[in-house]
Amino acid sequence: MKGGASTRRFFRVHLEDGSTLVAMFVPGKSQEIAKTSEEGRRWPFLEVRDLLAERGVLVPRILAEACDDGLLLVEDLGDDTLANYLTRRPETREALYRAAVRDLAAAQRALAELPAGSIVRERAFDRDLLRWEVDHFREWRLSAHGIELAPADREVFDRAAEHLATTIAGWPRGFVHRDYQSRNLMVQEGADGSPHLAWIDFQDAMLGPRVYDLVALLTDSYQVFTREFIEARLDEYAAALGLSSAERQRIGREFDLVTVQRKLKDAGRFVFIDRHNGNPDFLQFVEPTIGKARAALARLHDDPILAELDALLDRVL
Repeated sequence: MKGGASTRRFFRVHLEDGSTLVAMFVPGKSQEIAKTSEEGRRWPFLEVRDLLAERGVLVPRILAEACDDGLLLVEDLGDDTLANYLTRRPETREALYRAAVRDLAAAQRALAELPAGSIVRERAFDRDLLRWEVDHFREWRLSAHGIELAPADREVFDRAAEHLATTIAGWPRGFVHRDYQSRNLMVQEGADGSPHLAWIDFQDAMLGPRVYDLVALLTDSYQVFTREFIEARLDEYAAALGLSSAERQRIGREFDLVTVQRKLKDAGRFVFIDRHNGNPDFLQFVEPTIGKARAALARLHDDPILAELDALLDRVL
């Protein structure tokens, strides 16, 4: 089965009774294994899956696990990622994205209190991680393409990167899926034919800002949305959580700041995946992803540090 950007491999297994399941193979030296180095801990995929299932999130069932051999057998949810489903039934886009926003708000409420010792509580979008991700853009989208910043420009970039990292790290934190987008949501049709969304690829869940998964969903590098569509979904999110009009305005500002941080990281990551992993599939999304960061920067021009960053990107790109 086609996988994503990680080194994990997936196989559909056909059983004699006509049913199917999915085998997930994790190579021994991959990041997924490295993240489980805490003594005696189950794979984060398993730990987070159980937490989500307990709190009412639709996730695949685990049928068997042989973690020492890098292998899981999981429920087969089919091939209908949200991205795939929309290519066949584009008329369902608004309804499904409304459901995705509603599900996210419900999950955030259900996960407001996390169990002691949860791996989610032990990982966070802190200043160091956020800053590393922005620097990923400089290293892989700029330097790897021969764009070396002059000292004055490097100072502008570093100032903006630090500003983004410290600002976002200073906000309250809650559960974050980390990659809540159209390739990690599976469309499941109920008995009545109505679609439901199941979550996958949640093993990197951590603590982070409330808007992070909204940014992943609504600035998805693999989808194109109008600004009106995004604003409507942000309104729905605020309504689902009962936020005031002032909080709704803050949500919009937070959304734009995280969009700049996340989309710059994504653009650099897509180049890294090509250069480091030999997978060029994501290169087609580099420039559209930068475009989403630039659009957010345009809405943040009252911030002089980010206005400088926008002018710098104008010059070097």
